[in-house]
Amino acid sequence: MRQLIILLFFLPLINSAQTPELIFVFLNKRTDKPELPGAEVKKIMDGHLANIERLAKEGKLISAGPFDGGGGIFIFKSKSTEQVKQWLQTDPGVQANRWRIEILPYYPHVGGACAVAEPYEMTSYHFVRYIPNITKFNIQDAPRIFKKHEDYLKEIIKTGNVITEASFGDDEGGILVMKGDLDKAVVETDPAVREGLLLVEFQKLWIAKGALCER
Repeated sequence: MRQLIILLFFLPLINSAQTPELIFVFLNKRTDKPELPGAEVKKIMDGHLANIERLAKEGKLISAGPFDGGGGIFIFKSKSTEQVKQWLQTDPGVQANRWRIEILPYYPHVGGACAVAEPYEMTSYHFVRYIPNITKFNIQDAPRIFKKHEDYLKEIIKTGNVITEASFGDDEGGILVMKGDLDKAVVETDPAVREGLLLVEFQKLWIAKGALCER
């Protein structure tokens, strides 16, 4: 039942039978790992950056960027989460288990993933993640409230500050990436957030300008 409700939410936005052309990866910062000596961290990160460059040159990795405070994202050109899982195993940071990895099919409705040539111009955006929170107490009202959420997103998009709005499929939520100043109350006033059907996480994302297909 939970998956059915989430599917009803995302059906206006994606065709869930469609095979994804992009795969999104969260490199979530881990706080349960012991601190490593500085020299070892540098070795891992140097290898991590070199691997990013190699995957990009091979046309596998389209976009990548870190979050303030640790962790970050990858967007791969692939139709298979299993294939991306194999590509990730070449990363020294992944091999060292430095992040909690999430691999998700990616369906952008605004923006996308575009390869950017060097020299890169780094920029920062507000990154909002929506996480479904369906329970037996709110499942009855979920279709009605998610429709309000969809309408609310359309109004936010009209402001012209949205770089990317996307979902991760049937039951994994989605993201909103915005430029300029962000009043968190704007996101938290979303009917689905206010009613507790969606939880939100806020991050600051650093990424090469144009990597999300923004103009």
